[in-house]
Amino acid sequence: MIATLHALWQADSGFPSGSFAFSGGLEAFFAAAPQADGTTLAALLRDTLAQRWANSERVTLAAAYRAGTDLDAIARADAALEAATLVQPLRDGSRRNGAAFLAAHDRLGTQGVARLRAACRSGICLGHLAAMQGAVFAALGMDLATAIAAAGYAGAAAMVTAVVRLGRVGAIEGQRALASVLPLLADLAAAAPPHGALPEGFLPMLDIAAARHARSALRLFAT
Repeated sequence: MIATLHALWQADSGFPSGSFAFSGGLEAFFAAAPQADGTTLAALLRDTLAQRWANSERVTLAAAYRAGTDLDAIARADAALEAATLVQPLRDGSRRNGAAFLAAHDRLGTQGVARLRAACRSGICLGHLAAMQGAVFAALGMDLATAIAAAGYAGAAAMVTAVVRLGRVGAIEGQRALASVLPLLADLAAAAPPHGALPEGFLPMLDIAAARHARSALRLFAT
């Protein structure tokens, strides 16, 4: 039961992981699509989970989880995600989220996190959020399927929160979109990536939006 409670804790939008500052390209996407609504958001959530997250962050999380306390293996998973993330604002956002995630857990005294932060500060690790989640969730005693579910849900919920904060959908519409992807997320959690898989993911519409957003003079979110 404690592992399940840890997963709920980590999936809670109230946990200070830094994700509230990032929209992953959604701010620019919705700015360029005045007719976009809750149906659009649901489609974006499905595409993001299936076409990017499942093959990139999920793969990295699983590799870091399986690495246990092996910093070299965690660093390799971390570096592979860096290489697979083509858009610089998304790379930067992932690393900043990872740093905020580790900082919160360090202050909470989570086992092994001080060592991870030191590895990031020394350059051994880059600190991408998915890699840090994999290592920390393993230390918290979650099984891999639960760790994947917690991370995927947290990411999808953060996207919904961003679009609600932008005023493009209401809270109920946002929750309807989030509920629509729960079966997909359950499937992705149940089938862990194979050992040795490398991250890859490409979602052109949001990648382009994130790149354009970085040059915007007025914006609410960092990405």
